[in-house]
Amino acid sequence: MPRIREEFLNTLRDRLDIEEFISGYVHLKRAGRLSKGLCPFHSEKTPSFTVYPENQSYYCFGCGKGGDIITFTRDIENLDYLDAVRFLADRAGLNMPDDDYDDTLSKKRKRMLELNKEAARFFYKELMSEKGAGCLKYWTEDRGLTLQTIKHFGLGYAPDDWHALHYYMHGLHYSDQELYEANLLRRSEKNGKIYYYDNFRNRAMVPIIDLRGNVIAFGGRVLDDSRPKYVNTSDTLVYKKSSALFALNFAKGSGTDQLILCEGYLDVITLHQAGFTNAVAGLGTALTDEQVRLISRYCKEVVLAYDNDDAGRTATHRALEKFDKTDLTVRSLTMSGGKDPDEIIKTFGAERFRSMLDGASNETEYRLNEQRMRFDLATDDGKVRYIEAASFVLAALAPAERYVYTSRVAEETGVAREAIDEQIARAVKRQRRRRERADFTELNRSLGNGSASGSRIPAKAIRAEETILASLLRSPDYVKRLEPLLSDSDFLTDFGRKAYGIIAGRLGEGKSVEPYVLSQYFDPEEMGTLARIQNAGAPLSGTFQEVEDCIRVLKQAGEEASAQSGGEISDEELRELFSKK
Repeated sequence: MPRIREEFLNTLRDRLDIEEFISGYVHLKRAGRLSKGLCPFHSEKTPSFTVYPENQSYYCFGCGKGGDIITFTRDIENLDYLDAVRFLADRAGLNMPDDDYDDTLSKKRKRMLELNKEAARFFYKELMSEKGAGCLKYWTEDRGLTLQTIKHFGLGYAPDDWHALHYYMHGLHYSDQELYEANLLRRSEKNGKIYYYDNFRNRAMVPIIDLRGNVIAFGGRVLDDSRPKYVNTSDTLVYKKSSALFALNFAKGSGTDQLILCEGYLDVITLHQAGFTNAVAGLGTALTDEQVRLISRYCKEVVLAYDNDDAGRTATHRALEKFDKTDLTVRSLTMSGGKDPDEIIKTFGAERFRSMLDGASNETEYRLNEQRMRFDLATDDGKVRYIEAASFVLAALAPAERYVYTSRVAEETGVAREAIDEQIARAVKRQRRRRERADFTELNRSLGNGSASGSRIPAKAIRAEETILASLLRSPDYVKRLEPLLSDSDFLTDFGRKAYGIIAGRLGEGKSVEPYVLSQYFDPEEMGTLARIQNAGAPLSGTFQEVEDCIRVLKQAGEEASAQSGGEISDEELRELFSKK
């Protein structure tokens, strides 16, 4: 990884406080000397994400993410190290140093973003040209969009030509390989020669724009009966469809704590034109955990506005399961009179959609309604089967909510509440058994995989390694006393060897080992491990004797590694082991 002058990193650290910076992404609450909030990297309802202002680091006890402000920026903005530093430098009003380090990857990212922007300009110009008349008619007459909306979203047209974009971008000095890696060109091989041609041809084009205003990808809808109907940019150096949302760059500034989640970007564009500027959509894939976390950062309530068909209902069920792991309020729109938001607005107008939005059902109401529609409540058999299905919905609720909705089911069916309560009790037991079986399966799977550090390495050795590293980070002056006693080759895990070599080496040269410096040497996962060791490990006695005891345990474990089982031991057992002379 490229190295950046530490004088610059020191200035960056002084300009940006990690607690203040992370507060822009996470709602933090002070808890003594620390701050806590809901983790932005995994779905949770109870805060496990902790910021440590004293050493300018963070750690999540739920998912293990941790590190410094640079590591946080890398993960939250999906950037490499150099781009994360640039991002922070811009925030701090600093210019990056002109060091001659190798930032090939960063330059490639910048170059790809530039060529995407030029491609978007090309598609827009083509739309407004004589050749684009048919596509402009599609956008304005078929889709009902105004020229203002077309310009706002940067919509365009890919000509019905195999090399229109290809040759245009050549004129701007972009190579075939660059355009191919950006997924703007495809290639084929014939007689040992490679031929390049446009990926998007005769299509209505929609640019995908990230939160910083960069064009990162494109979606293209066919204008005739050819297949496939949609062609979308594949994952590239600057685009990962599972972690992006269409129009979030606009929706985040809508001034509301609510987001409307749609299936497709055409629904979103129509909604924005109708005044619902808080609409967003996924990008051709089922809703992912990354997208759920991204949504959680920008709203308190999400309304699901998926299509009114079997695929849409399936997507709604899956989305409800995803959002159930968050603290967001989730409601679901029941489409009436149309299959999607675009059709409803075109047929009935924005006010009809607004009234549907106001009447959107919560998760429980939606699930009960879905079950109700499956059965004929005019028959006894229909009532029985509906109660059986509804009982699994009600079994998952908190007592007060369960009471309210059980009463509603009793009223709908004319069945005594007590009988429904018995059915719910059976459902609760069945759900508990399913969870226990799932937990047991997961336990067996995790045990079968062994530890990340290697299943043959004794747990006590791993604990000893981490205690040594934590002690060295807390008491840097230990390094001189450790020189004759320990080397990185004494560590049994790959991470331990790497971490001790870097930390002890820097301390031996009189250099800093603060997290913002170490993040140059470690990837985000390794920084998470360091953050756990430094902030959330077992309590330290603060004595060098403890370190010597750990060295003894480590060296003994190294000699006996092949015979050790690697079983877990408690903190108390470890302290007793250290006390033996």
